[in-house]
Amino acid sequence: MTGFVAILMGSQSDMDHAQKIVAVLDQLGIASEVRIGSAHKTPAHVMTILEGWKADPRPKVLITIAGRSNALSGFVDAQVSCPVIACPPYSSSFGGADVYSSLRMPSAVAPAVVLEPANAALLCGKILGLGDPGIKAQVEAMQQRAIDTVLASDAALAGDAKLDQPGEK
Repeated sequence: MTGFVAILMGSQSDMDHAQKIVAVLDQLGIASEVRIGSAHKTPAHVMTILEGWKADPRPKVLITIAGRSNALSGFVDAQVSCPVIACPPYSSSFGGADVYSSLRMPSAVAPAVVLEPANAALLCGKILGLGDPGIKAQVEAMQQRAIDTVLASDAALAGDAKLDQPGEK
């Protein structure tokens, strides 16, 4: 059974962040669904969304996107048994300090925290790939493309006659 990723944003302002995640999930061939709910403002609505996802028999990973005071990630993680990844957007108004609300959780509440949206999607692929060889192959192909990019960049740089070679002065 193919898994999916459920993405829960705290507000519409998180949509750009969610779209970056969805783009990578699409590359990996992983279905996703994006919803909006606030742990602070609409906890009953969040519970309704979570109940629907819990009833879905497919393997799943949840990603929460909430900045400032990230109650959403802890609230969601405490309600589900599947993996939850907190992927809070960067907030320049707090100089990034609001990320601390994603890092410290009470006992028995354990969402992973991945700050880069593409990497949150990749972690979903790695988790779902444990039970799905097709997703695992897509993750491995994505990783190989990243390796190939680094090696090609190094080869181009090494071929530049203007640069000093290691050990030369």
